[in-house]
Amino acid sequence: MNSLYRTLLFVPGNNPAQMVKAEIYGADCVIFDLEDAVSIYEKDAARDLVKHYLAEIRPDSCRIGVRINAQDTPYYEQDVRSMVPVKPDFLRLPKSETAENIRQLDKLITECEKEHGIEAGSIKIIATIETALGVYNAYQIASASPRMIAIGLGAEDFRTDMRMSRSEDGQEILFARNLISLAAHAAKVMPLDYVYSNIKNEEGFIADVKFGKMLGFTGKSVIHPSQVPLVHAVYTPEDKEIEKAKKIVAAYEAAMAKSSGVVALDGKMIDMPIVVRAQNTLEYAKASGKEI
Repeated sequence: MNSLYRTLLFVPGNNPAQMVKAEIYGADCVIFDLEDAVSIYEKDAARDLVKHYLAEIRPDSCRIGVRINAQDTPYYEQDVRSMVPVKPDFLRLPKSETAENIRQLDKLITECEKEHGIEAGSIKIIATIETALGVYNAYQIASASPRMIAIGLGAEDFRTDMRMSRSEDGQEILFARNLISLAAHAAKVMPLDYVYSNIKNEEGFIADVKFGKMLGFTGKSVIHPSQVPLVHAVYTPEDKEIEKAKKIVAAYEAAMAKSSGVVALDGKMIDMPIVVRAQNTLEYAKASGKEI
């Protein structure tokens, strides 16, 4: 299992056929959904299905998360109490608006871990931010708990909360995307880009993934298996990027071996931000399965 979170594939928690097939598509993470994909009449059944599935036939080729219901619903607490014993890698909390939302979830997970003899802190948290208040509080949310590993934007609900008109290229959510990325990096957690729901527009999807990467996002939530390889293609460094990064790192290491404060390559000075980006490229390439 690699260390990447390039793709987080949502799978309805009330669909056994899709759940069984989920891991074959190669996503870095599979998120079994107890929230939006499940009607209020199937919440209990979906929770039981996901619980037993993870207890009996949990996939081991990817990370596993569960999107629980929001804290203002009657399903939230039982979702947490049912999922913690089967030890998903993380719980994804929708409609996160304040740091207190995260602290409450952390407290409940801690209680459940202790009750079931699970090492404290094992289960991580990803927060989905879906309102104006949540975006405003993004850094506080991202830094609210040691369990936090990522935050992401729930674009459709955010548009609704902001009374925005929806565009195909997402111009109206640019500020929110920027702020989510900024807050995540400031808090040292992963910024996860929003779901692009038009699965028929492959060209638009690829452009959106590339733009998100340019904004600093390190991965994307997806809702269809066809989107998984497209995201991986954007986030996996190309061979020419890898070769350039190797040369930069080699030049830096040679300079350090000589105790030189000057790093140069092909007659050009190289500063530390460029070296760090090169090192990151090589780490990402290695985790992606590329030969370094």
